[in-house]
Amino acid sequence: MKAALSSSESGLVQTYSAHGYEVLDLSVTADNARFDATVRLWDCKSQSTKPIQVLDDSKDSVSSLHVLGHEVVTGSVDGRMRLYDLRMGMMYADIIGRKLLMSSSTIPLCDAEAFPAYLDPITSIQQTSDGNAVLVSTLDSTIRLMDKSNGQMLQSYKGHLNKDYRIRSCLGPGDSMVISGSEDGKIYAWDLFTGKVFETLSAHDAKVASAVTCNILRNEFASAGADGKTASSSPVDLLVLTVPGSVIVWSAT
Repeated sequence: MKAALSSSESGLVQTYSAHGYEVLDLSVTADNARFDATVRLWDCKSQSTKPIQVLDDSKDSVSSLHVLGHEVVTGSVDGRMRLYDLRMGMMYADIIGRKLLMSSSTIPLCDAEAFPAYLDPITSIQQTSDGNAVLVSTLDSTIRLMDKSNGQMLQSYKGHLNKDYRIRSCLGPGDSMVISGSEDGKIYAWDLFTGKVFETLSAHDAKVASAVTCNILRNEFASAGADGKTASSSPVDLLVLTVPGSVIVWSAT
């Protein structure tokens, strides 16, 4: 499969080919993630279509990634969040979700290497704007805000449904809220600091709301779902999502 760099004015600029399977995610620095469990980096100024670096530490598919400055953060189906410091040439890995074992089991909960099946896959990942924390979604219907410096969980966000599909979450304007889709077709919004749901929007006809994204410059967000529709912000005030200090107008059409 190929990754393409395009311009709204001139169309296709460059095509990068290296992946053996379909591309699942793409970031603005041309890093992408696929079923071959690698992340590949290209130099957009170079005429070469070959990647200049391959990050192959994941044990399973890389489901999400986020680039901020010289750091690349990835989330994998193997249940691990990996932070790559490209400037220092270092990689740090944290185990995020972990399925509970039966109380009668003799398998130690900490033995994640021996029993990787007990780790919940990561479905979405995003760094905060200051780069100090990472928002991580996993297939246990939980979103976690992780301290990047020590791997400690700062807050968790629950109430939505995410057990079977890859659901994307994102940070809202000013990193003041967490927004996520859900398998019940709704959009959920939590206060970043308290972890409490303050708004729920019906978005995609009770079908999976698989992705949300936020435009921080315009204080708007958009969602996409399994109903084949995209719901986005609009001047038409059909639904209003209010938070302390701001109002976000969101259209379901």
